[in-house]
Amino acid sequence: MKTAIVHDWLVTYSGAERVLEEIIRLFPDADLFSLIDFIPPGKRDFILNKPVKTSFLQKFPMARKKYRSFLPFMPLAIEQFDMSGYDLIISSSFAVAKGVITGPNQLHICMCYSPIRYAWDLTHHYLREGGLATGLKGWLAKYILHRIRMWDYRTANGVDEFIAISDFIAGRIMKVYRRDSTVIYPPVDTEGYQLCFEKGDYYLMAGRMVPYKNTELVVEAFAQMPDKKLVVIGDGPEFANVKRKAGPNVTLMGFQPYEVLKEHMQKARALIFAAEEDFGIVPIEAQSCGTPVIAYGRGGALETIIDGRTGLFFPELTVGAIVNCMNNFEIKRNGFDPVELRENALKFSKDRFRNELESFMEQTISRYFSHRRSANGRPVSLTLRNSGEVKRIPALSLEEVKDLPERKVEEFSRN
Repeated sequence: MKTAIVHDWLVTYSGAERVLEEIIRLFPDADLFSLIDFIPPGKRDFILNKPVKTSFLQKFPMARKKYRSFLPFMPLAIEQFDMSGYDLIISSSFAVAKGVITGPNQLHICMCYSPIRYAWDLTHHYLREGGLATGLKGWLAKYILHRIRMWDYRTANGVDEFIAISDFIAGRIMKVYRRDSTVIYPPVDTEGYQLCFEKGDYYLMAGRMVPYKNTELVVEAFAQMPDKKLVVIGDGPEFANVKRKAGPNVTLMGFQPYEVLKEHMQKARALIFAAEEDFGIVPIEAQSCGTPVIAYGRGGALETIIDGRTGLFFPELTVGAIVNCMNNFEIKRNGFDPVELRENALKFSKDRFRNELESFMEQTISRYFSHRRSANGRPVSLTLRNSGEVKRIPALSLEEVKDLPERKVEEFSRN
C-alpha cells in the first residue's frame, strides 16, 4: 500500500507538528507533502529527516516570512499535488491540506485541527485584527474568504474519515462540513514535566503574545490585584502593548528556553490561560507539574481541565471575571491535589495518542479496503509501526469476505 501524508506548511515545530510527528512514526514509509518547507537542517528529526515534496509557493518571493499572505493561492497549490499513485492519503490539516484531490479507490483520512479559522467563525475577528474590516482592501479580502469558504466546503466531500482533536473541533466540523468525526486528543509530552509539590508566590502566563491569547487583558486584571504577582513568558506582536500595561507586580520575561519555562511552570501557584483554544497544550503541561489552571471557560479547556479539581474557569473575557476567579482560587488553592492534577494530564500522553491512532487506522483501513482495490487493482495491506512493533493489516477482498463462515463474517463486520 502506498501512503502519502499531506501537511499545510512546515515552518516550525508546534502543536500540529507534534501530531504530524506521530503520524509519520506510524507510517515511516509514507511520502510527505507540504505547501512550503522551511525547517532548517538539524531540526528535521520530527519528520524523520524525510524529503518533502513542496508546491510552487515554495519559490514565491518572501515565502519564508509572508506565506500566510498567499492564502488566495493555497487551494490551487494543494490541488497540484498528484495523489493518483497512492492508496492511503492522510491530510494533517488546519488550513487547506484536506483539499488534495483523491479518487474513489483511495482512502482519505483527515486529521483536522480545525476548519480554516479565518474563513469561518473567526472571519470578522481576523479582518478587524488585519485592519480589513472596511475599505476597498477589506471588500477584496471578504470576497477572497467567500471563495475559500465555497472551496473548503466542497473539498470536505473528498475526505472519507475525519479525526477531530477535541469535541470542540468535532462541533466545528459538524457545523461547517455537516460531517461526523472521531475525536482523538493530540499527544502532550507529559513525561517531560515532573510533579512539583512546592509552589511559589506567583502566577504564570506562557505562550506567544498574539491578540487571541488575551495577555493584555490578564495584565489589566493584575493591575487591580497589586498583592498578586504575575510572570509572563513569551514573545510576539503584542509584547509592546502588554509592556505598556504591565504594573510593578508583573514580570515580562520574553522568550525563554524550555528548561526555564518548565521550572517556572512547576513552581507557579497557578497557570492563567485566557484563550479560546481548539485544544490547548499548555494547560495540560501545567497539570503535569501539579500546577492548577485558571482558564477561560470556552473551547478545548473545558475538556482538559476539571472545574474545581484541576482548575477553575472564569465565564467571560472581562477584567472583573478574571479578578473574581482569582479571588475564588485564593480561597480554594490548598484544596487542589498535585497528584490528581498529574493523573488528569496523563490522559493526554503520547502513548495514549499512539494507541488510539493506531487502533483507529487499523479499523478504518480494514473496513474500507475490504471492498476496495489499490491503484493497480490488487487487494492491499498495510504495515504499521508503533514503539518498534511492526503490525501488518491484511485487507480482505469482497470475495474473500463472502467465503468466510457466517460467524467470521459477523465478527469481521462488527470490527
